[in-house]
Amino acid sequence: MKTKENVFQVIDYSVSNESFHLKKHSDFDILVTTPQPKAEGLYRYYKSEDYISHTDARRNSFEKLYHLVREFALKRKLALIKKYGGSKKRLLDVGCGTGEFIQKAQQQNWQVTGVEPNEGARRLANVKTENAVTDIDALPLLTSKSFDVITLWHVLEHLPNLHEQINVFKKLLTDDGALVVAVPNFKSFDAQHYKNFWAAYDVPRHLWHFSEKGMKQLMAHHGLQVVAVKPMIFDAFYVSLLSEKYKSGNMNFIKAFLIGAKSNWHARHTGAYSSLIYIIKKQ
Repeated sequence: MKTKENVFQVIDYSVSNESFHLKKHSDFDILVTTPQPKAEGLYRYYKSEDYISHTDARRNSFEKLYHLVREFALKRKLALIKKYGGSKKRLLDVGCGTGEFIQKAQQQNWQVTGVEPNEGARRLANVKTENAVTDIDALPLLTSKSFDVITLWHVLEHLPNLHEQINVFKKLLTDDGALVVAVPNFKSFDAQHYKNFWAAYDVPRHLWHFSEKGMKQLMAHHGLQVVAVKPMIFDAFYVSLLSEKYKSGNMNFIKAFLIGAKSNWHARHTGAYSSLIYIIKKQ
């Protein structure tokens, strides 16, 4: 994908301490991590016990808080797919992590399929879902128009070959189905406040960085339409906590809470929440 001009430099604070540039895309309001590791080399940037979506651990107060918030978020996600899902209730969750979401959906009579590249997380997810999860390499092999809802909860930003992946999702979605994509928003107040310390840049695991405008442009390019945008309120606090750690070496709970609250307050007027959920349909 073509890019132009450096925006600024960001460091991988969580694993490698390597530096990357964020560049503006030439066609969409998207930032591109540069250089992007080759697909076969990306795995080493996920090799950390602190990569929280690949573990069920509750070793400290931060992980306990994460899992508490996740329980609340799961209920909201289930309500969302219920609203937009078809009567057959066939769900594909891409990047399902340790499988909590599809486990809950399965308990509500959804026919679930998950894909997850991390072997350890996939093993945990399969225990919870009676082996409903496979490796992401199987994604293009699934049957066309076989899912009423396809979800990517903070996953699209991780995927190489962005155009190819979106075409696969479009192919797998029924004509009246919904693609549900949650990603960080680099136009949010907390992103502007923390700048290159903003934890949701998470380079190089995050290969792409979206604004609402950029997401709409990208989907329109593929014959898809964003029909609704929903906020993820808790992300501003979670991201601010990590950003404080990267910036100062400490979580600074009070300061992070204040920045997160300020970000959400600003977003009430602008719509630019720290993370956004996009409901996407075929045109």
